[in-house]
Amino acid sequence: MMHSLNRHVRMLTTGAALSLILMAGAPAFAETPADTLVEGWAIDDIITMDPGEAFELSTAEVTANTYSYLVRLDLNDTSKIVGDLAESWTVSDDGLTYTFKLKPDLKFASGNPVTAEDVAYSVERVVKLDKSPAFILTQFGLTGDNVAEKAKATDAGTFTFTVDKAYAPSFVLNCLTATVGAVVDKKLVLEHVAAVTPSAEYKYDNDFGNEWLKTNYAGSGAFKLREWRANEVVVMERNDNYYGEKTPLARVIYRHMKESSGQRLALEAGDIDVARNLEPGDFDAVSKNADLATTNAPKGTVYYFSLNQKNANLAKPEVAEAFKYLVDYDAIGSTLIKGIGEIHQTFLPKGVLGELDENPYKLDVAKAKELLAKAGLADGFSVTMDVRNTQPITGIAESIQQTLAQANVKMEIIPGDGKQTLTKYRARTHDIYIGQWGQDYFDPNSNAETFTVNADNSDEGKNKTLAWRNTWDVPKEWTEESKAALLEKDATKRADMYKDLQKKVLEKSPFVIVFQQTEVAGYRGNLKGFKLGPSFDTNYVFTVSKD
Repeated sequence: MMHSLNRHVRMLTTGAALSLILMAGAPAFAETPADTLVEGWAIDDIITMDPGEAFELSTAEVTANTYSYLVRLDLNDTSKIVGDLAESWTVSDDGLTYTFKLKPDLKFASGNPVTAEDVAYSVERVVKLDKSPAFILTQFGLTGDNVAEKAKATDAGTFTFTVDKAYAPSFVLNCLTATVGAVVDKKLVLEHVAAVTPSAEYKYDNDFGNEWLKTNYAGSGAFKLREWRANEVVVMERNDNYYGEKTPLARVIYRHMKESSGQRLALEAGDIDVARNLEPGDFDAVSKNADLATTNAPKGTVYYFSLNQKNANLAKPEVAEAFKYLVDYDAIGSTLIKGIGEIHQTFLPKGVLGELDENPYKLDVAKAKELLAKAGLADGFSVTMDVRNTQPITGIAESIQQTLAQANVKMEIIPGDGKQTLTKYRARTHDIYIGQWGQDYFDPNSNAETFTVNADNSDEGKNKTLAWRNTWDVPKEWTEESKAALLEKDATKRADMYKDLQKKVLEKSPFVIVFQQTEVAGYRGNLKGFKLGPSFDTNYVFTVSKD
């Protein structure tokens, strides 16, 4: 009875704090609560909270703070992996079997023990659900038919993972740090599975808790997910069952705020503790405010736009090349992304093995017109671009609209929130899509595969890479080279293979890569331990405290 009463009081307290924070901006409210971190951030890309389905940048950050994984990226040295739930691991002599020993006495937020059975079930549900990010695990030869044998608990504290080829071990381990590597509470999820009628596309009789996990939580991370309301708020609370050091903060709240100026004003007023979507001018203003601080980190995230090859005009190679000459890279670099990014035209970001720092394209309208004439489009044509209505995406899209017009290409901008534009893009019903691609794991294959592999170009294709989304039939030899790079143990040779692939994509693909993100944030001066990580899923808030 006492436990229930305490829980009720705690929920009321959290609810009251949340109500105050969501009303922030009212004149009577000034500072955020001492035990609560409030971040202003554009979170309109969140579609689901199920780690077996989620494939969006914002969700990955939430998952990384609320779920545990077998292993994580070492933030002190991104070429290394550290254990999370795993205390140690070994790789068999033939390079095919990875054996993980779990740390003792682990618990989920629910109080259920964390065992190797939970790890095995987490892999099984990802493979059988076969949602967008499943390929990160199925690329190792896992199928619904063999996953029980390939990913299994040999005892309560030992999990074995068998792959189909002797890949570079760093590649396998890095993949397990992705969102799909999150370990779910099997017992809790099984209480919430929904019956499904098997079909040709989906042969199982249950949904592995997918519908429930879209808005609920079954993890063991430093925080637990309390609530997500689309385009409004995400609330995380301290998980008292977490095996590691307890978080200094009782809760973290992400408020959906799209406008940079609104975030800056809320930060200055104390209504939020962190502003995450600052544009160059607002970032500069925050950096000059003595009560505030700023931070930045180069991110493994590239911004690009892509041409759907279903569109007959966009499918012409000369058109793709022309578009690369119809971007005012210098103007974008000196204004729209000043301080928050740098011009970068290759698919591997700086800081990753095999990066190629070459930017051969410049705005050249005459050259573009020549190429369009060669394609039989001297008089131009009309096309649409789907644009998430946040900055700097909108500003870059408007800049491209103006430079395309100089070559008689009329581009209509179709604005939408992150969920709308992504859903349309994934359905392959766009003409041009502009957006960002962040690595799913810290290995060059994360980008190489999505830009150079498209095993089945039909609408029914299972591996829904960016190449697939744009209906691009990648040259077979490129795909073979990309796959061969996974098996190359010599790091220098492997890097050279990725450099070669980047040159090919740069010259002859329907992707126009514009810049690499430098993530920035402004925050209140009383915060301690706030950092931005090297990837979108390493922005950890469990070390943050307030003075």
